[in-house]
Amino acid sequence: MIDHGWLAAPPTCQSPGAESAQPPADPPKPEPEPTMPITNTTMADYAFLAELYEDDFFPDHVVDKGKAVLVRLCERLEADRPADLNALYVLTQAAAAEFNDLEADFEAADSEIETVAREEICGDVYNIAVAYGFADADHEMLTHNRTF
Repeated sequence: MIDHGWLAAPPTCQSPGAESAQPPADPPKPEPEPTMPITNTTMADYAFLAELYEDDFFPDHVVDKGKAVLVRLCERLEADRPADLNALYVLTQAAAAEFNDLEADFEAADSEIETVAREEICGDVYNIAVAYGFADADHEMLTHNRTF
């Protein structure tokens, strides 16, 4: 090859598919959903899942995930107040489904959602319903779809 000094070097040749042999770059992680502070005075200071935090059987890092589910439920109720009980049940049962998914996290940490946890979760969901004006909510219907 003749070096003319002012010409750029030719690109290197790669065999077909050589680029695909490189591992793909990790896609960017989505930004977490912005959270808004809870404005309901009862729930703003509420100790979510307090009994679980007090019991070493329930690891705090997993209980934190459950607390986040309940905080998101409050945020949803504040952002778009349900028109009636059926609309409330849709939101509370979505939260119960998230707790269903957390069951594996509890088990991976040598714990489980057993009687104490179930009563604490369901009790907190009911307390949320009452705090947001749904005192007549059916305790069982709030988490009707739970598997724990």
